This record gives sequence, C-alpha cells and structure tokens, in this order.
Amino acid sequence: MSTDSTDPIHDPSAVGPGNGDPHPPSAHQAPSTPRTSGIAQPTAQTDVGNDPRRRLVAVRSEVSKAVVGQEAAVTGLVIALLAGGHVLLEGVPGVAKTLLVRSLATALDVETKRIQFTPDLMPGDVTGSLIYDSRSAQFSFRAGPVFTNLLLADEINRTPPKTQAALLEAMEEHQVSIDGEPRPLPDPFMVIATQNPVEYEGTYPLPEAQLDRFLLKLILPLPERAQEIEVLSRHAAGFDPHDLAGAGLRAVAGPDDLSVARAQVLTVGASAEVLGYIVDLVRATRVSPSVALGVSPRGAAALLATARAWAWLSGRSFVTPDDVKALATPALRHRVQLRAEAEMEGVTTESVINGVLRSVPVPR
Repeated sequence: MSTDSTDPIHDPSAVGPGNGDPHPPSAHQAPSTPRTSGIAQPTAQTDVGNDPRRRLVAVRSEVSKAVVGQEAAVTGLVIALLAGGHVLLEGVPGVAKTLLVRSLATALDVETKRIQFTPDLMPGDVTGSLIYDSRSAQFSFRAGPVFTNLLLADEINRTPPKTQAALLEAMEEHQVSIDGEPRPLPDPFMVIATQNPVEYEGTYPLPEAQLDRFLLKLILPLPERAQEIEVLSRHAAGFDPHDLAGAGLRAVAGPDDLSVARAQVLTVGASAEVLGYIVDLVRATRVSPSVALGVSPRGAAALLATARAWAWLSGRSFVTPDDVKALATPALRHRVQLRAEAEMEGVTTESVINGVLRSVPVPR
C-alpha cells in the first residue's frame, strides 16, 4: 500500500479541514497532550461551523482525547461510515478497540452497543426475539443489541456460522426479519467486528464470501513506546475509560452531518481513467501466481466507494489515482485468498496488493 502523505490509513493526519492539503504530522507521534493531528481542537460544536466535512474531520481530534495512537483506525471508520459500509478490525487484546468505538460514538452523538461473541450465542441474542407476555396473552418483540448505530461485534469468529450469518444478513439488508416481519435498523448503522490475530483455537473463521461483505479491514497495531508512555501518563493522571465526559469528549458531529456528508460523497466524480485503474488493479489480483481467489467486482465497487469518501474528506470533488492507492490495502486485503504454498513461503495479502500497485500503470 502506498505510504505517501495522502494515505489515510498509514497517515490519517492527512485529512485536512476541507482544504485538500494533506501535510500535518505523522499519526505515529504521541505528544503529552491530546493531539490535534493538524486540526484545531474545537471547544464547542459551533467552532467547526455548519460544514459537515469540518465536523467529521474534527471527530479524529476528539477521539484522541481518550484513545492514543489509533488515528488511522478512526479515519478508516469515518470513511466506512461515509461509504455506508462495515469494518473488520484486527488487533490483539488491549489495544483499545472497545474504547475506540465508544469514543467514536460519543464524538458522533450516536448510540453504540457491544456483543461478546461466544460459541453458545444464538441468532436471537443478536437480532432480538418474540417474547410471550402472559398478561396480554400476546407475543411482543424484544429488540436485540443489533438495534443501534455502531455495533461492536467482539471476536466475531468465536461464534458458530448460524449466528455469524444472522449478523451478516443484518449488515447487508439493514433490517432483521422476525417471524416474517422485517424490522428496519437505525440509520446510521455500522458493524465493527473484531478478530484476534494470534488465537484461532476454538474459532469459526469467516468464509471468504462473508469477509467480502466488510468494506474495510483495519489493523490496530500495538502502540509505539512514546504512545504507550502517554497512555500510562493519562491513567496516572486519573483517566477513567468509563467516563468519557470526564476526559473532555463531547459530540462534534451528528447523524444529520453524516447524512448530508453521504449525499455529498455521492457527487464526487471519477474519470474513466480512474475507473479503468481500479478495474486493472482488481483484475491483477486474480492472475497473481500467489493468489487462489482474487478480488471480486464487489471489491472493485468497495474500493471506488472508499476512494470517493477519502477524496471528499480531502476537500476534492473528484477521485485521483492516489486516492485509489491509499485505500487499496484496507479495502482489498481481506478479499484476497492466498495459495497454501504461497502462505508457507511467507507471502501476505499486503505484499500481493503492494506488488499489484507497483506493476499496474497509473493513469496520468
């Protein structure tokens, strides 16, 4: 994946407040105070005006008041919200996945719920079920935790395929059907599913067809030394991860901003050359000798959608090849299935995508 200054995943500080000039400091720095990532820290929601772009850019600065060093993940989550997709997070336990989602929900003024997926979790535990009321002698619907805005599906690979399928159906249809009656989910609705990359015993890995339903796969790394010191410094100063208001977090954007932003993202144009570049990239993954299953047309559509969202966040009304390169790895890494012999040789999906980015000619 490209690591230039326009890369929202390796350098999320590239998002400027609607000016399209991505050059603030690296996201891997950890100052002793909550960082601003090149964006002025607003003191009230009105400080960022009525521009939905500025408000959504300010979300990352707000989340950094509680979460240190995961600005890239916040940028990826905002891109997924703008594109109307869902995210697969991969990271070892303890890298603030739950705190990240709760902080993002606070900054966006939306509701969030968390489900801990276990082998005995049933579909009704996720979607809800009909409960018999003996007083009225009727069945009433009790909504499950899926009826929220940001749903953290923790360790989704620890629950059986039947329960996974129930959640993935809700992701695709934005509704659940109970006793034949469809019930729409709130808007916005996004599933943020997590996987532990180091412990696979007793898990039910998601099939490739279900992985393809996730718009992005984001990797949450362990913090750098300076960032880890900052985390401990905040805890030593009395930081309580269960009291986000005490940490100074507040809403800097809302569902209405997100709705307006999504409509504006749809107006972002892509030239025939850029569309051809996306197609050439995904087709190149299908002929790679290390790949058993390449990127599908759905993956190409996902790459276009995320590139448009990134272009809009950068203040542009058109998609550039750099936008496509910036989102190629997070949008495609989980859609590539390697051959067994390639995996034994140490080949990774990231290395395959990086090779494709180097080999496919970039339109000028």
